[in-house]
Amino acid sequence: MKFIDKTAVITGAAGGIGTAITQRFLDEGAKVVAVDLSTEALEKLAFKMGNPENLLLAKTDISSEDSTQQLYQQIKDKWNSVDIIINNAGWFPFLEFEKMTYTDWKKVMSINLDGGFLVIKSLLPMLKQSTAGRIINTASGSFFDPPVGQAHYVAAKAGIIGLTRALAVELGDDNITVNAIAPGLTATPIVLQSFPGELIDKLAEHGAIKRRQTAEDLVGITTFLASEDASFITGQTISVDGGRSFI
Repeated sequence: MKFIDKTAVITGAAGGIGTAITQRFLDEGAKVVAVDLSTEALEKLAFKMGNPENLLLAKTDISSEDSTQQLYQQIKDKWNSVDIIINNAGWFPFLEFEKMTYTDWKKVMSINLDGGFLVIKSLLPMLKQSTAGRIINTASGSFFDPPVGQAHYVAAKAGIIGLTRALAVELGDDNITVNAIAPGLTATPIVLQSFPGELIDKLAEHGAIKRRQTAEDLVGITTFLASEDASFITGQTISVDGGRSFI
């Protein structure tokens, strides 16, 4: 198992993608800190996983500095280690730019960009103690092919790519790699509730691999970037979208 004696922090852990990633890291022997805003969702996640001893549930508002500081203390008290940070949490509402208020803009930024900053900032002291720290940020394929009505979301994900590159430079001397994954539209439960099935299938037809993208499609690249096999890869944004976009 790849991640025995490693501690992985996964935000948005109770969502579709987060659940798949959490399962893999548990299977690979990691101690997993499952971060989400909903206590109920976290408890359902733990039940689904069989309530393993190596799973710590951490109700956290990643857009709050106080809440992410509490996350730091909770992990310090439990395991006093962080080796891997996976900033997976996100929120992707649709709203035409002309109807968008500054409050709308700030809320999307606070979750999709500020949240990544706050989680990394709060956990960095423990991450720097790791012999091989890893930060994996979730960007979005929408950065390369922006949809109408998501100016705030696309801008936030562009910021994530910039943050990834900047931190790769700053944290390299600490033996910490920082990379981003840019998924295509992934058929998670929330996406299936938010998007017409015909649209999901139509987008899939534009890829080189003509099927719906699933949460499991993102698990392999995440575990690879977190592993020793990716020790010389940093500052990169990797598209995982079945060939819909080419960088």
